[in-house]
Amino acid sequence: MGWHQDLLIGFDLETTGTDPCEARIVTGALIEVKGGESMGRREWLADPGVPIPQEAVDVHGISNERARAEGRPADQVADELARALTGYWQSGVPVVAYNAAFDLTLLSAELHRYGLPSLRERLGGIEPAPVIDPYTIDRSVDRYRKGKRNLEAVCSVYGVRLDSAHDATADALAAARLASAIAVRHPKVGSLGPAELHRRQVEWYAEWAADFQKFLRSKGDETAVIDGHWPLRSISA
Repeated sequence: MGWHQDLLIGFDLETTGTDPCEARIVTGALIEVKGGESMGRREWLADPGVPIPQEAVDVHGISNERARAEGRPADQVADELARALTGYWQSGVPVVAYNAAFDLTLLSAELHRYGLPSLRERLGGIEPAPVIDPYTIDRSVDRYRKGKRNLEAVCSVYGVRLDSAHDATADALAAARLASAIAVRHPKVGSLGPAELHRRQVEWYAEWAADFQKFLRSKGDETAVIDGHWPLRSISA
């Protein structure tokens, strides 16, 4: 039985912005998925401690008023998410996140912001793994396909249902199902063990970043820098 038929943990965050080093967690979700079916879920609503810009509210629908009234302290949410994620990794269970470099970097930045142990520290100095990122995998196995690569668009390509885009729980479930769908359509992905697939994604992401940086510079942005680290980008102290 391949990894895509076994237990997967879908993970997603909805946030205050698009810079993972500066944005804050608004909602988070972890959902256990096996054979495409939900086996259990945990959800978080945080008070990010900063105003949620209207453009972010328009995306995920969580107002400042609701976050302040119903959200839990952001440091507690970040700590609980990190504890849950590292528990799965310590058990060898893959965590699936669409565009993992965003969500895991943002969570890591939040842990740093509040003086909490990092993901690596919680894992005894080991890198967070295995991580499965349908965004990175799809971009490698179907490199020249035209069209958008956001979660909604890629789910459509692979026939995966996405009930409510930009809802953390719906996105986490869709990401896990999408990872399995990609593995079925591309058997070379499904045949890899989670550890080897993680290693390949590190390489694929670095190759994409280098190519994209080269493209941007060829278009006149001579100072463009694309961070090629995956699944965690560099975080400024």
